[in-house]
Amino acid sequence: QVQLEESGGGLVQAGDSLRLSCVGSGRLFGSYAMAWFRQAPGKEREFVGVISYSGGDTKYADFVKGRFAISRDNAKDTGYLQMNSLKPEDTAVYYCALGTRAVSDPGPYGSWGQGTQVTVSS
Repeated sequence: QVQLEESGGGLVQAGDSLRLSCVGSGRLFGSYAMAWFRQAPGKEREFVGVISYSGGDTKYADFVKGRFAISRDNAKDTGYLQMNSLKPEDTAVYYCALGTRAVSDPGPYGSWGQGTQVTVSS
């Protein structure tokens, strides 16, 4: 199982940008699809987006299309979530996950990070 660690969260103002990073341990990072999920206080964890193991395909939740972008550098065992035009409703803990399929369902994702807090003030 690959261990994951997110970083890059923080407190920003509406309209600002942030880039989250997800670093994986071991040499299997590039063998899995990588997804980002988020969980706001009092809400269930929700899918943000996913990138295929090769980086050739991405899918996003409707609420982030055009604002967020996922990328990965398998040589560095690192994935990224670039977040632009942030809104207060984007406030949540953001988690990266590795899985066997590039889907929005959290079921196929067996490795999860501890999360990084993103807070967007209005």
